[in-house]
Amino acid sequence: MYEKNTTKDGLRIITVPDESSKAVTVLVLVGTGSKYETGKNNGISHFLEHMLFKGTKKRPNALKIAETLDQVGGMYNAFTSKEVTGYYAKVDASHSYLALDWVSDIFLHSKLETKDIKKERGVILEEFNMILDHPMSYVDDLFEKLLYGDQPAGWEIIGKKDNILRFQRKDFLNYFKDHYSALNTIVCVSGNFNQKLMKAEIEKKFKSIQKHTPQQKIRTTELQKEPRVLVFPKKTDQTHLCLGARSYDLFHPKIDAEEVLSVILGGNMSSRLFTEIREKRGLAYYVRTSSEKYTDSGYLVTKAGIPNNAVEKVVDLILKEYRSIREKGVHQKELKKAKDYLKGSLILSLESSDRKASFYATQEILMGKILTVQEKCAKIDKVKVSDIGEVAREIFQKDHLNLALIGPHKDKFRLNL
Repeated sequence: MYEKNTTKDGLRIITVPDESSKAVTVLVLVGTGSKYETGKNNGISHFLEHMLFKGTKKRPNALKIAETLDQVGGMYNAFTSKEVTGYYAKVDASHSYLALDWVSDIFLHSKLETKDIKKERGVILEEFNMILDHPMSYVDDLFEKLLYGDQPAGWEIIGKKDNILRFQRKDFLNYFKDHYSALNTIVCVSGNFNQKLMKAEIEKKFKSIQKHTPQQKIRTTELQKEPRVLVFPKKTDQTHLCLGARSYDLFHPKIDAEEVLSVILGGNMSSRLFTEIREKRGLAYYVRTSSEKYTDSGYLVTKAGIPNNAVEKVVDLILKEYRSIREKGVHQKELKKAKDYLKGSLILSLESSDRKASFYATQEILMGKILTVQEKCAKIDKVKVSDIGEVAREIFQKDHLNLALIGPHKDKFRLNL
């Protein structure tokens, strides 16, 4: 299914060949993100990601960077999260080495010029404003702010405005030097390619990568003694809310049971909360529950967009389902349905080369190991009815609850489970 190799410099190379595919994705993933920042440089991971698209010696400006893959119909982008930063290109298989050359070039040889930094400030500030104008997305940031407060886990990935306005070239060079290293970088190639030739080309392209020990992040502190509510007053036509509880990190033995629990609650269109809130009562267009896991923290959350006058009703409905599973558990039939859903959606998601690359590389960068699809499905299959009840009793406690919402509200809503 895949092959993993480590160069003498510590760079991990993962190749996932698929002769049936007509595409190739090259993904470079670095083990750093906003959780690795300080108060003074919050936002620099994301800003740096932008800057790697502004020019190299070989492709001296943003236009030349973009034209390289545009002219072959390629897809390319980058992303910054709490714990990883990624750069990728997806192309027709005949252009696989062009994609590798492009990704390695921006990753290793970006100029990070002052004139480009000044221009990109405006772009990021507009992205900052766009996020504020999109409450369906911004409520996620508020929920993590409520959970973790003034520590990296609670800060926004895009950063603070003051920092965005203050960053200089030396700040980017220092952050790159401290956090971008062969020891926390993975190059993953998925799709239709010659495995032996691709591995040799990767080693050649990345021979100049830095080899120092990267800086580590400060471990997230979990501390909560009572339910918490955060209201972001805003004139909106509907209220967007996140209601959930602290749970397990990525390495906890009960994460698979929690994942199944989240599907039962609100993971699809036949889940309990989707049926109750949307289909029976017509109180939401979207309602979903998800299980979010980091290396040192995690939570289960239900998210919905609802009428402004229905907040208390919807909160009560969500808490009612939390309480029901905690006290009564789940039926074997809905457990099987949730497990089959998870396995089926996982298998379908891996039809594309980019999702395959993400599947293998993300596991390796965060956990230091890779579970195959078969191994992940086997772990899901092991979840029992009793496991769901145990997880619900552990996480659905009043003192673990958190509610973040955006809408035209001033009152503090009460949570009681």
